[in-house]
Amino acid sequence: MRLKKYNKSIGVMSLIAATVVLSGCHNMVLMNPKGAIGVEQRTLIITAIMLMLIVVIPVIFMAFTFAWKYRASNKDAKYRPNWAHSNKIEVVVWTIPIIIIAILGTITWKTTHELDTFKPIVTDKKPMTIEVVSLDWKWLFIYPEQGIATVNELAFPKDVPIEFKVTSDSVMNSFFIPQLGGQIYAMAGMQTKLHLIGNEAGEYAGISSSYSGRGFSGMKFTAIVTPTEGDFDQWVAKVKASPNNLNATSDFNTLAAPSENNPVAYFSSVKPNLFKETIAKFMGDMDMHTGATAHPGMDMSQGMDMGEHAHAGAEE
Repeated sequence: MRLKKYNKSIGVMSLIAATVVLSGCHNMVLMNPKGAIGVEQRTLIITAIMLMLIVVIPVIFMAFTFAWKYRASNKDAKYRPNWAHSNKIEVVVWTIPIIIIAILGTITWKTTHELDTFKPIVTDKKPMTIEVVSLDWKWLFIYPEQGIATVNELAFPKDVPIEFKVTSDSVMNSFFIPQLGGQIYAMAGMQTKLHLIGNEAGEYAGISSSYSGRGFSGMKFTAIVTPTEGDFDQWVAKVKASPNNLNATSDFNTLAAPSENNPVAYFSSVKPNLFKETIAKFMGDMDMHTGATAHPGMDMSQGMDMGEHAHAGAEE
């Protein structure tokens, strides 16, 4: 009697858990992309799932079928204690997975190159550059063309391709805007790139997807895709009205001090080459205007601009 009650409780708990999980499916941001890169990634995810279900569904079905057919009470099931091998089963068990793996491998190879994070997005609009610096535990966004900077908030116009240049002033981190697609690692002394585009105006959650210490859970930001370039200009004007600035290295060092759940902050002006300076302090002496280094034989372009080998594993 007690065992039946226990089994009933387990069944109820399983049903509740399944309901909670499935009820959140419509809110899965990866399945609700708002950018061209995100749409391509969703297609890749769905395709991979469908291909794998070709194997998973029959296996689940057969597990229940065999359990029912060879149950103890079924006297009609044939008992074959000496059965050991079937060529037909071997062909099916090996051929189908091999074909699926080959298809998945081909798709993965193709999309890895098509969605390379370093590959610019080709449109009829001029791309915009935003420099991203990972701090403890917040995100600094520098707009070199507009001469402004923000913390934990960035904005850009709809349908305008964005080139994110990403680095870290501290430990390794990961820059990720799920609904726009892709993520890229931020590493001290190195520059990585991520190209994204927002095809629908709105506000999208950005996160750090790599654990980086005590304040990691609060290291979030908002990506605002404005309906028009005029709306973006208004946002820039709002930032420029801020009394705060990052005109000196000491200002940056104060900002870079560890803080948790840091609020949004605007800086009306920013020190030229602050992004390069942040990278250079991990690379030794370097002239910020010429890129020359005090270390003979060191190619700064390789140290500061990472190739594909440096961001292996980044989803894009």
